[in-house]
Amino acid sequence: MEQYAKQLTDALLSGDQDEAWEIIYGQHKHSANTLEIFEKLITKSMQRVGELWQNDEISVADEHLATTTCDFVLSRYRHQVSREVHPKIGRKAMFFCLENEQHFLGLKMAAIIFEEKGWETKLLGPNVPLEKGKESAEEWQPDVIGLSFTMINHAEKLSFYVKELESLTHSPAVFVGGRLLKYYDFTSHCSSKTTLLKELIDIEQWIPTLPFGEELNAR
Repeated sequence: MEQYAKQLTDALLSGDQDEAWEIIYGQHKHSANTLEIFEKLITKSMQRVGELWQNDEISVADEHLATTTCDFVLSRYRHQVSREVHPKIGRKAMFFCLENEQHFLGLKMAAIIFEEKGWETKLLGPNVPLEKGKESAEEWQPDVIGLSFTMINHAEKLSFYVKELESLTHSPAVFVGGRLLKYYDFTSHCSSKTTLLKELIDIEQWIPTLPFGEELNAR
């Protein structure tokens, strides 16, 4: 699938939504599952975009174009593929990025994975102040809250998010994701109840372990 990841990178950087979609949907038609498409195609492609930007081989405008194109393709995938007859299980999951965090594509893929397991999801997106995220959680009462951050200087802020969200009266399960988790240990910034998930496959494997009934373990 490596050659398709390179093709997808080129399509994202050129803003070619149709070409990007054809690459992704083509793999879906050839029996690639959602996790494979997300990890081996989309994640790999966006990582390459990030490397090019860090090395000054592309501009910030190029990086933003690739991100918005990827966001469009993920929305199309969510609408056309991931919502194909998945019985609802009556559970809810909410996702958002810490304040001043703009990278939300990982959380969007996480939300789609939850939806394929029959969950109802709400993606608040990037740059969500703690009070707003907590307010939304109190109103919607999600069983799971997923947080994401990608900037090391936001680690201390993570502690406040985790503490406040875990103190909600309906006691949601909280997990934290983001590329930094592969390189740093953030256990000291979270309580023992918080789950740190480094990759999408970790999320896929974590969902059936949640104590929300036998219907989850059957999936």
